[in-house]
Amino acid sequence: MALTTRGDVFLKVLWDMAADERIVDELVEAARAQAPEVARLPPAETRRHVAILFAAGLASFERSGDPSERDFAEAARLGADRAAQGISIGGLLGAVQAGRTRALEIAVQRARAADIPDGLLLEVLLDMDRYLGALERHVISGHRAAERDLAGDRADAGDRVLRGLLLGEEPEPSPAELARVGLRPDGRYHCLVAEVGDPARLRPAGRRLAAAGGVCGTVGGRLAALTHRLPAGCETDLLVVAGPAAPLSELPSMYGLCLAALPLAARSPRRGPHLLMDHAVDLALTAQPLLAGLNSAAFLGELRAADDFHRELASTALAYLDHGQRLDHTATALHVHPNTVRYRLRRLHELTGVPIVAGEPGDHRSVPELLRLWWALRTWLESPAADPKASADFNA
Repeated sequence: MALTTRGDVFLKVLWDMAADERIVDELVEAARAQAPEVARLPPAETRRHVAILFAAGLASFERSGDPSERDFAEAARLGADRAAQGISIGGLLGAVQAGRTRALEIAVQRARAADIPDGLLLEVLLDMDRYLGALERHVISGHRAAERDLAGDRADAGDRVLRGLLLGEEPEPSPAELARVGLRPDGRYHCLVAEVGDPARLRPAGRRLAAAGGVCGTVGGRLAALTHRLPAGCETDLLVVAGPAAPLSELPSMYGLCLAALPLAARSPRRGPHLLMDHAVDLALTAQPLLAGLNSAAFLGELRAADDFHRELASTALAYLDHGQRLDHTATALHVHPNTVRYRLRRLHELTGVPIVAGEPGDHRSVPELLRLWWALRTWLESPAADPKASADFNA
């Protein structure tokens, strides 16, 4: 066939490439090699879209004039399909651009093999590049439009599934509903609960928590998430409690524990993820307020909560236990001399009869006894100090 117009050249190149299954395979392989997200899809899925885009391109060039929106409908549909499959815009662009580059390379090889003059070849390439650029823009547009629609649907679905799993307020999610938000009935997931003061930050913060895979949403006004893996990090000003991985049946209890641990984690100046098990002792002891008061009175009944000196002694003793009963480490933490620590612990012993420093009579305390003492000090220091009468009544 005599090649007399750019239209003839385009059609010849495109028809030859579309008819050669090896060329289609090369474009599929280029897209999958450049985009790991796309590579996780079945190869037949990528091949189907390449074939569809070839057909759309041929149909466009067979008609005279510039391509219309109708010519790019399949490109927009490709973008929408990838969004629904969870492929990011970055992953999609990597695949499309890799295929575009390889298609141009093959077109040059085919055109030169057909002895097309360089001047005509340049015109062909320019027209092809413009067409492929427009195709890429429509792929992106289709992905973004679908992503906006899906975001609202997924957010609502995530909220419903989380309330069903964590609170039982919704009907128990079906396997299909779980799959829609990325969960499996037999999976094990970390339950994360976070305090987010600004409602506008709930969704963005949730997406960060669930970036490793999972679902996020709002439960009882708080941000909650179920994730396959613990997040590597999150916003520095976001307080998060993360539970160990658990099956779906244990998630209501796990959520309750994470929720109860939030105020305990808030005592720390550190933001970011706090492991639930790091607060296990505090959490267990906090659940027994009456027993905590009785234990505190048994150890420290001679102290007055309104007396600043008594509070200083108790604070020093608590720091001593928190630092492995090491005078030097405690002194460093309190910014005092080790002898000062020793003096305060001795005075506490004289007031309460509780031996703390090694070497004092009766200092061989078991682990449960040390835990009880630590619990007593923590409880006593957290008791109100403003009302001496209330403190006296409590200690009586």
